[in-house]
Amino acid sequence: MSLRPLPVLLDAAIGAAFQAGREIMEVYGGTFTVDHKADRSPLTEADRRAHAVIEQALRATALPVLSEEGVQVPWTARSMWTHYWLVDPLDGTREFVKRNGEFSVNIALMEQAPRSASPEGAAAPVAGVIYAPVDDLLYFGWKGGGAYRQEQAATREALPAYERAAMSARLPLNAPRTAYTVLASRSHRNERTEAFIREVEAREGEVVLASRGSALKFGSMAEGVADVYPRFGPTMEWDTAAGQVICAEAGRKVTDVATGQPLRYNKHELVNPAFIVH
Repeated sequence: MSLRPLPVLLDAAIGAAFQAGREIMEVYGGTFTVDHKADRSPLTEADRRAHAVIEQALRATALPVLSEEGVQVPWTARSMWTHYWLVDPLDGTREFVKRNGEFSVNIALMEQAPRSASPEGAAAPVAGVIYAPVDDLLYFGWKGGGAYRQEQAATREALPAYERAAMSARLPLNAPRTAYTVLASRSHRNERTEAFIREVEAREGEVVLASRGSALKFGSMAEGVADVYPRFGPTMEWDTAAGQVICAEAGRKVTDVATGQPLRYNKHELVNPAFIVH
């Protein structure tokens, strides 16, 4: 089966993200209970409903879906995939529970060359969507096609990617800053992050600290409103893949702290190493 063009597949991802956003907002507008997974991370009905509609919407692409809330596929099976969807149906569930609006739907199209699978990861994102349903704000991009930011995005739901891009702000934006800006996690800041901030302050002098929840931090970095985003706490592959391709198309890098290379995907274990976006 030949792969459809990236913008066409991106259309499917954007449509799926909008559907998930509607499900999320329906739950968000009412009362909901919070369950917890084995790792104590929160889980709500919004996570489950968003996963269900995304999985259904992407079925038409005939590509496998690897989702945080789906069946976890063993690496022996995943290693055979050349293309697949990597999905976080509701990234920032803690922000959702706090009702601060800083959560997102993340969908990335992943590519792995045939016979190149490795337990250390040999896949990379080639298209990505980050959608913030509270603000109806969409970040999207595809390899070689650029990265974009669109407000009131779901009101233009039927647009194809090329036309949507023409109606969106291309990233990075012209965002002048008076001081070096470090973007840090709102819910996951640890001692290693604090030490990194102190190192930056010693090197740069005046430093401004900014916070934003979920994968929306990748959107901020792609916009150019901050200089660096360090992440030393645990993340999973579906947390970062969409943001990585959007940032890359905006001229940013998402690098493994240990190797200095771009984050790798479809690893035997789906946990990311520490990384820096810069």
